[in-house]
Amino acid sequence: MANSKTPRRALTRLLAGTVLLGSTVLALAQPYPSRPIRMFVGYAAGGGADALARLTATQIGETLGQTVVVENRPGAGGTVAADALAKAPADGYTLYFADTAVLIAPAVYASVPYDPVKSFAPVAAVATLPLVVVTNPQVPARTAAELIALLKANPGKYSYGTPGIGTVHHLAMELFRKQGGFDYVHIPYKGATAFIPDLVSGQLPIGILSAPPALAQVKAGKVRAIAVTSPVKVTGATEWPALADTLPGFDASPALFLLAPAGTPAAVVNRLEAAVKAMHARPAVLDTLAAQGAIPMQAGADELAKFIASEVRKWSAVAKESGAKAQ
Repeated sequence: MANSKTPRRALTRLLAGTVLLGSTVLALAQPYPSRPIRMFVGYAAGGGADALARLTATQIGETLGQTVVVENRPGAGGTVAADALAKAPADGYTLYFADTAVLIAPAVYASVPYDPVKSFAPVAAVATLPLVVVTNPQVPARTAAELIALLKANPGKYSYGTPGIGTVHHLAMELFRKQGGFDYVHIPYKGATAFIPDLVSGQLPIGILSAPPALAQVKAGKVRAIAVTSPVKVTGATEWPALADTLPGFDASPALFLLAPAGTPAAVVNRLEAAVKAMHARPAVLDTLAAQGAIPMQAGADELAKFIASEVRKWSAVAKESGAKAQ
């Protein structure tokens, strides 16, 4: 005799499957974003990158009509946050406010758990943060050309300070050395401004700073600005020349950009890209970026993807030639 429960069980499973399918279709049909978005930052709260990430989160949140929550995941030059993003669902609800350090990391660390080109979906660029080559006022050079001449005439005599081995600052100075055709000694410190006291006292003749601390020290007369690493001048110090004026084509500015996990739907990327574009159109945002020493960088997903691939090649070559290896 057939089991009378069999048709009933089959019907139950069919109904359950229908409900599950209906729920899935409903979820997919909901407009993006339908819940809060997380945005990772690879640095501790309170720093320059964190401040710009929070500005970006607020602005795109207003455009999308949804909360964007910043999560600080510092460590290993941003690779901790990058790894977390690479492993996140590709649904647009986890983003990373990344910077150039993430592109450099594979060239200076023994291993990293992601591929900067393949593991992410580029969304849009946000800004660049020009660096400034500075000297102690006692150094007998006032321009990039004079500094290059001084270093060429005294190979290995002068030293320069950076926040550490394998940082953007370090590799920017190595690119300066290569294109300038001179030699000097790298002194790595622990932190972006840790070497300022030695620079001011004269124990360290040369350094490289981000624009805000450079502005403060130059205005106080404690250091001398030689040139900025960006072809674009710094707001509030447009008299500072660009290194590109002396070394044509020189550009070693850290970039800040938004990434999503690889495989994120194109429609979601497009919405996020449009939100960043809207952010760049707001005068108040541009004023805030300028106050942070940042220069708006307008590049959508496709252009950002090309930029990332180009930056990976450039910094890999500089790291290889300099022998830079992060601890």
